[in-house]
Amino acid sequence: MSKRKKHAFSVEMKSKEYIKTISMSDDSQEGVLFEGFLGELEELGMVEEVILEVKGANGTLRIDLDEGELRKMLEKKEKVAPS
Repeated sequence: MSKRKKHAFSVEMKSKEYIKTISMSDDSQEGVLFEGFLGELEELGMVEEVILEVKGANGTLRIDLDEGELRKMLEKKEKVAPS
């Protein structure tokens, strides 16, 4: 799988109090769950044209996703959504 298709992400929280759940299994085949509260959204933007960044009062979510990929996914969702 190419690096561009892996879509890395990071979550940076200002405090542990904003984390609701972290769940990991010892089995590498099982999923991982990370839930928390970004708080009131403060900013949404692109970093270096390849990272979608969502900043909230409690933390920041970054996803390796360029604007073209984001637009394509949103268009795909609009086509599937019921009228």
